[in-house]
Amino acid sequence: MLAPGATIGMLGAGQLGRMTALAAARLGYKVHVYAPDAADSPCAQVCAAMTIGDWTDLDALERFARSVDVVTLEWENVPVETVAHLRRFVPVHPGGNVLSVAQDRVAEKRFVNGLGIATAPWREAHSAADVAAARDAVGPRCILKSTRLGYDGKGQARLDADTDPAAAWESIRAPAGIVEGFVTFTCEVSVIVARRADGAMTAYPAVENRHKDGILDITLAPARISAGTAAEADGIARRIAEALDLVGVLAVEMFVTPDGHVLVNEMAPRPHNSGHWTMDACHCCQFEQLVRAVCGLPLGSVERVADAEMTNLIGDDVLRWPELLAEPGARLHLYGKASARPGRKMGHVTRLTPRR
Repeated sequence: MLAPGATIGMLGAGQLGRMTALAAARLGYKVHVYAPDAADSPCAQVCAAMTIGDWTDLDALERFARSVDVVTLEWENVPVETVAHLRRFVPVHPGGNVLSVAQDRVAEKRFVNGLGIATAPWREAHSAADVAAARDAVGPRCILKSTRLGYDGKGQARLDADTDPAAAWESIRAPAGIVEGFVTFTCEVSVIVARRADGAMTAYPAVENRHKDGILDITLAPARISAGTAAEADGIARRIAEALDLVGVLAVEMFVTPDGHVLVNEMAPRPHNSGHWTMDACHCCQFEQLVRAVCGLPLGSVERVADAEMTNLIGDDVLRWPELLAEPGARLHLYGKASARPGRKMGHVTRLTPRR
C-alpha cells in the first residue's frame, strides 16, 4: 500500500491524465507526468512535475522512474519496450502484458475469443487481396480497421459489396489491418472494472454509449438493458480483467444483440470516456479508482447515487460553456486545451436525474 504523499508517474499528458491527477491530489498524492510533447498538455497544467522525453529515451525514462513511486498510464499505446525499461526501476500498472494485447486489435480479438467470449466475425488483413477475401468470409458489409493506433473513427474504412478493396486498404495507411463483419445490435454498452494486484475487483454498472461521426457523443448511466444482459456484460469485463492479471482500470465496449446477449468490441486498460459520468454520479469516480488500484488502496464504492447523461464537447461545442455554466444542474468539465478543432475532445457536461 502506497501511502499518501507518494508520487505517481503518469505516461501521457492528455485529459485522462489530468482528471487522474486531480483525483490523486484529493487523496494526497503528487503526479509526475512523462510525455514526448508538452504543447497544450491538459495533464501538465495540474501536475507537480513534467518530464518531456521520447518513449525511447532510456536515460530520461530512468530519471523519471527514479523520481516516482509507481507508474500508470492514460494511453494504452505507450511502447511495450518503454514499460519494460521502466519496470527495471519502479512498478508499472498496467504492465506490458496487458498493453501487448490492448495495442493490437488482432491480438485483442484472439485473446477475447480464447476466453470463449464472442465478438463480431473478423479476419486479419495485410493486403488488398486479404481485404477482399475477408469480406467474402465475414459478409459484404464490414469495416476495415488498422490493427494499431486507430481510434475515434481514425484508421477505418467501411466496406460493402461495391467497395474497391484496394482503395479501402490504401485509405487506412497501415501495414496491418483487421476486417470485422457488421453485426445487428440494439445498443452499444461498456463496463469499467477496477482491479488491484491482490485480485480484489469491482465494476461500475453497464452504460449505454451513443456515437456520432465515430466519436462518443452521449453516455447514459445506467444502460437501458435487462438485468440479465447487464450481468452478462459485467461478468465478461471481470473475466477479461482477471485473465489479463490487470492492475488498474479496464473499459470493455460491447454490442448488445437483439436477443439480449453481448459481443465484445474493444477494450482499453485505462480510464475511459464512457466513465466520465462517474465523476458526478458515483461515490468514487473511475479516476480515483485508478489511483486506489495502482497504489494498493481499498477500492472505492461504485454505487450510483443518481442516473446520469454525459455529453462530450467536441470541437466548437466548447464555445457553449457560458450557457452550460448557466444551466441549472449541468456539471461542466473543461480540459484546459488551448484550441478547438473538429473531432477534438474539449470537455464534457454531465446532467443528473434521480435514480430509477
